[in-house]
Amino acid sequence: MPSQIHGDPHPWPRDRNTPALACAVLVVDMQHDYCSPGFYIERAGYDTARLSAPIPAFNGCWRPRGAGLQVIYTRHGRHPGSASTTAAPGEPGWEIVPDLRPEPVDAVIEKSTCSAFVSGELDRLLREKGIRCLAFCGNTIDVCVHSTLRAAVDLGYECLLLGDCCGAVNDELHAWSIASIKIEDGVFGTVADADAFAGALEQR
Repeated sequence: MPSQIHGDPHPWPRDRNTPALACAVLVVDMQHDYCSPGFYIERAGYDTARLSAPIPAFNGCWRPRGAGLQVIYTRHGRHPGSASTTAAPGEPGWEIVPDLRPEPVDAVIEKSTCSAFVSGELDRLLREKGIRCLAFCGNTIDVCVHSTLRAAVDLGYECLLLGDCCGAVNDELHAWSIASIKIEDGVFGTVADADAFAGALEQR
C-alpha cells in the first residue's frame, strides 16, 4: 500500500509496499445489541451512548472500499441452547445498526464466540483473498474486538486498532485495551485514529 498509517508504536502495514488488496477493515459487532437503547447492553446495566459514540468516527474510515481494501463485518448471535441473553440470528438486536449497514460488496461473518476466528470461516476468507493486514474497529474494544485481534496476531496477521472507532462500557477498559496492544513495541499490533487512517487512504 503506497501510504502507511502512522500508528503508535509503528506504522501499518510495516512494509510500505503492501498492496491495498492485502489489507482489510474488520468491523466487529456493530449491532443493536451493543449500540442501541433497549437491547442487550442497556439491559445489562450499561450506557449504550458510550458504545454508539464511535459511530461518527467511522465516517472518516469509509473510504477503504474506493481505495481497494475489503470491508468485512462480524455479527454476533446467540448459539442455540446457549444461556446467553444476546440476540439470536434474525432477532432485532442481532441486526447491524443502520448507519453502518454493509454494502453488497462487503463480507459478513456470523459468529457466536468472542473471537471471530473460532469457526475458521474468517481465516479461510482472508487467506483466499490474500489478505494479511487487518484494521479493527467495533464493539466492544475489550471483549470481541480484542479477542479477535489477538487471535489474528497468533495466526500471523498484521493488526491495526482504530481506537476512536471502538466502544467500551467505561474509560478504564478502553484505555487498558489500547495500552495492552502497544506494549513491547506493539506486541499485538499498532494503534491509530480514524483521521490518520482516512488521511493515508486519501493519499493513495
